[in-house]
Amino acid sequence: MAARAFWRAQTKLLLLATAAGGAGAGAFAIANSEDPASALKLSTTVPIRLLRDAATAASIAFDYEYSLWGLPDGSKERERVKHEVHTRSALKLQELCFRNGGIYIKLGQHISQLEYLVPDEYVQVMRQSMLNKCPVSSYEQVLEVFKKELGGAPDKIFDEFNPVPIASASLAQVHIARTHDGQKVAVKVQHTHMTDTAEADYATVELIVNTLHRIFPSFDYRWLVEEMRESLPKELDFLGEAKNSIKCMDNFRRLSPRIAEYVYAPTVYWNLSTSKLLVMEFIDGAQVNDCRAIKKLGIQPSDVSKLLSQAFAEMMFKHGFVHCDPHAANVLVRPLPSGSIFGKKKPQLVLLDHGLYKDLDNSMRINYASLWKGLVFSDANAIKENSVKLGAGEDLYVLFAGILTMRPWDKVIDPAVDHLVVQGTDRSELQMYASQYFPQITELLGRLPRVILLMLKTNDCLRAVNRALIGDASLETFFIVGRVSSEAVIQSKLLQSKSVLTRVRVWFEEFLLEARLFGLQTAVWLLKLQKALTL
Repeated sequence: MAARAFWRAQTKLLLLATAAGGAGAGAFAIANSEDPASALKLSTTVPIRLLRDAATAASIAFDYEYSLWGLPDGSKERERVKHEVHTRSALKLQELCFRNGGIYIKLGQHISQLEYLVPDEYVQVMRQSMLNKCPVSSYEQVLEVFKKELGGAPDKIFDEFNPVPIASASLAQVHIARTHDGQKVAVKVQHTHMTDTAEADYATVELIVNTLHRIFPSFDYRWLVEEMRESLPKELDFLGEAKNSIKCMDNFRRLSPRIAEYVYAPTVYWNLSTSKLLVMEFIDGAQVNDCRAIKKLGIQPSDVSKLLSQAFAEMMFKHGFVHCDPHAANVLVRPLPSGSIFGKKKPQLVLLDHGLYKDLDNSMRINYASLWKGLVFSDANAIKENSVKLGAGEDLYVLFAGILTMRPWDKVIDPAVDHLVVQGTDRSELQMYASQYFPQITELLGRLPRVILLMLKTNDCLRAVNRALIGDASLETFFIVGRVSSEAVIQSKLLQSKSVLTRVRVWFEEFLLEARLFGLQTAVWLLKLQKALTL
């Protein structure tokens, strides 16, 4: 009874702190508003959103405490009930994200990728809803944006404009239109509520996260709030997004010419684009996780998986300028426009939504490449050395390696060629580790540089897409990561070489590396042959 009373006291504290903070959050947003109408709107919407947050948090907390009360740890009954509570709570959180919209949906999308940190029920519920079922702005709201940004209605600016969006995301929705010269375009329109409530939502989410951290010290997501405060204004600037797409394509042409034609970003119509409206070339393609649609295009999902791994490895390890939101709705696949090779259609990736990019400085880029090289080649010393350089510390580098690979340490350093491939039976083991080491994982995420946290998010997105394409990351995926990361490390050493002797040493290292990669590739081929013969 004492424990239950203590829990109730905690829940009341959360409610009181959240409600009390509502006035402060609302007042802050209103004081910083230049639009009196928006300020008045905020003064009514912010308290409602805060109360909604508090009610949802209290409901979830009570459900866990009441439903699991008295059930012994490790019992089948407790596990059954816990699964039910996880599912109910995930649905409550999903409803809260949809009702509040904006930043909350971004949080829901992030939760959908945290397989190593939250129960699978939350991951699955958020993944099924947060990418393609976001709230839609009304046509009146779309008109409002057009009039403010371009001074006229869509039917005046375009020859045709479909008022029904083809897609809606957390920050914007997309309409199909046709220009006066007959070009089919995609028009990305920012949701009006994003600018109306963004600052207040920052304050609200920060309040909730800080309050939860005070009550439950092991629950520390303050780093996530800080990251959102920094990255979201950039995502809300569509002109910045357009510039990112151009820089990304230029990097592929300069630094990764071998695959440059296999990666594409839609052309931007600059004369029709503003910070809240983005008009782009319309691209018809299949979503990157839609195997059936990809096969209808005459493309093999395994080829898409390899190209996806190659493209993002190049961005991370060679470009240092990384698209950090490659979830399924942001990447399309189409046949390579230049034609097929020996009658076989090759895929081209079309990257959408260039709002969230991160720069890796040269030192961090090479350390990150060296870490992945060590992971692929089971080099424990390299893993430890570069994990420490990236901020994990000598006490949590093993955990860091586990989060990156979704494998326990004994598998990470196993010399077997397939040591990093996650089997279907490993999922329950991963969830057990996540639950067992939750405080350490939270500490690690708070310790790592935010740019590395975004690399983790990118890895999680890519892992989810690869799972849809081929079941799980394949040996070929890790071979690609090993090759590109190794090339980046060798290139860096050659650039830093100041003597002939040093260059000779690096060339010899490169020779040994090529031999090792050849051995790895041969092992991959043999395992594929063995698998084919046993089918």
